[in-house]
Amino acid sequence: MSEKISPRNRFIQTILRIDKEMTWYIDSHIHLSDPAYNSDMEFILNEMEYLKIKACCVSMDVENSLQTLKLAQQSNLVLPFIGIHPECANGDLEKMTDLIENNHTHLSGIGEVGLDPTYVHNTDDAKRQRHVFETLLSYGEKFNKPVSIHSRKSLDDVFEIMTSYSTKHALLHWFDGSKKQLRKAMDMGFFVSYGPVMVYANDKQTLASITDESKILVETDGPVKFSRCFEMKSGQITFIPSVIFCISKILGKTFDEMAFSLEKNTNSFLGI
Repeated sequence: MSEKISPRNRFIQTILRIDKEMTWYIDSHIHLSDPAYNSDMEFILNEMEYLKIKACCVSMDVENSLQTLKLAQQSNLVLPFIGIHPECANGDLEKMTDLIENNHTHLSGIGEVGLDPTYVHNTDDAKRQRHVFETLLSYGEKFNKPVSIHSRKSLDDVFEIMTSYSTKHALLHWFDGSKKQLRKAMDMGFFVSYGPVMVYANDKQTLASITDESKILVETDGPVKFSRCFEMKSGQITFIPSVIFCISKILGKTFDEMAFSLEKNTNSFLGI
């Protein structure tokens, strides 16, 4: 004879099942460990819990990566990515590789890494930036970690470099290329992410409409500021539902359908 379940226990089982099946919203690229968020961090983490939002928290350099790791210890909703941003390519690469070696079991990914000619002033700068990028890509490959890539004004160079690395779990965050470059990204198996700018930028909406749906992620890239309806406010993780709503309309889906699809895509990017 089966054991009788009390109404209270049945209620608890139902809540646990609903919670397990609930769709999570995921910000695929945000600098939560940036000092801009420090004073509001407790409130932000509570918001994330309440709204069911997880965050891929990317880093800029060694010091910022340490802050990211600490933040991930505070909340399992913070998915830590550590790395050296191309703006910080002159940072201590050896310390970063040691940090990855010593914490790889706790990392969700490597990032933010990449190329950006904005920060290149001479040939040595370009060589250093590329060396840092390639070194950290090799560590992502070594530990089978997804990589969040900065590719502003450098997409073709990134494509060329990535032919030597696994692209299965690579994200071109804040994709800003041409339609031809988007096709190349899809052919190479990249994920691409769109953020709050898409809400008011027709060119980003057009790109999103022709992106392979299984390769789309959403992000805020906070604390970057956004204009128009966002009134030049720093990117907040609470902007994510607006981005999801916008892309659902572009692709002709309901909000819930889009949110479910994006969660599935992000889990695929993360390898989980």
